[in-house]
Amino acid sequence: MTAPCFLSGIQQIGVGVQDVDAFFAWSRRAFGTDIRIFEDAGGAPLMARYTGGEVRSRRALLAASLQGGGGLEIWQFTERAPRAPSFEVQLGDLGIFCPRIGTRDIGRAREHFRLLGSPVTPAVRNPAGEEQFFLRDPAGRFWQAVETREGWFSGGRHPTGGAAGCLVGVSDIDRSLRLYCDVLGYRRLVSDRRGTFADWAGLPGGRRAFRRVLLALEGKRPGAFGRLLGPSRIELVQALDRRPRKIFADRFWGDLGFIHVCFDVYGMDGMAEACRAAGFPFTVDSADAFAMGEAAGRFAYLEDPDGTLVELVETRRLAVVRRWGWSLDLSRRDPRRPLPDLLVRLLALNRVRG
Repeated sequence: MTAPCFLSGIQQIGVGVQDVDAFFAWSRRAFGTDIRIFEDAGGAPLMARYTGGEVRSRRALLAASLQGGGGLEIWQFTERAPRAPSFEVQLGDLGIFCPRIGTRDIGRAREHFRLLGSPVTPAVRNPAGEEQFFLRDPAGRFWQAVETREGWFSGGRHPTGGAAGCLVGVSDIDRSLRLYCDVLGYRRLVSDRRGTFADWAGLPGGRRAFRRVLLALEGKRPGAFGRLLGPSRIELVQALDRRPRKIFADRFWGDLGFIHVCFDVYGMDGMAEACRAAGFPFTVDSADAFAMGEAAGRFAYLEDPDGTLVELVETRRLAVVRRWGWSLDLSRRDPRRPLPDLLVRLLALNRVRG
């Protein structure tokens, strides 16, 4: 019998950058991810299989928004220059092409990014009927902004929330569904289309033929941070008229780009059993515990059928107010019950302004 386990939502999406501080400053203005959950520096020995077989030093910072959605783990090598892809990444290439960011008002969000100096595509509806546009950050990475009424934890003046999903290039959607749908629980099929798509015309390679499947993780999410993380969607994209390239081919985890999608889970032993039974065994497992700054728990990695890294994190301790050294022991409470909203809102005391 599989041990009890569940998935609360997308905890964060990893972003490999040249400069943590510069990107954190930009993301605060761009996405309102101004809550510093943790910051850590040092080696990453458990990830050596993805960093050329050597322990590499790095600096990592997890930034979140209290308006709702997942955070961004901003990740920078500190002893080597991170590498960019040697080719222009196109839609359908294997890996995370872009994160999905929610907005209550697509017009206001598009004007916000335009004034920020970010190149933006026109706002159009996708095949699922969602109004969306794409923008580029200062390093040229794409982000998808989607208008939504769901997944908001709190009000605020910023036009967007945090990470609400991602667009992933795969070689065979049906094979990938065994992980994203059957194991991770993105079971509601929002749309499944083949052809060429007007909403992708402004993206590299976006005028070619694709199959695209949009999956939803919906409903009230269990877990301490289930209400904050909220529902999310993953879009799987398969190129039909060309052979896609692997975005991180000949590069390390942590190099420039979107390095992983991370899910907040409970019951890592049960998740390990479920992943192994489906043919996706853990490739990295911190086992008893790990510490990242003031946070602690257990993490694991697995690969989707094309080698895209998926992280699972079971958080056991989290600093609620970093300046006071006040941490919360999550192992002593009902794992399915969300934290009281007031307690989650105290994370605002970790806000970085400017």
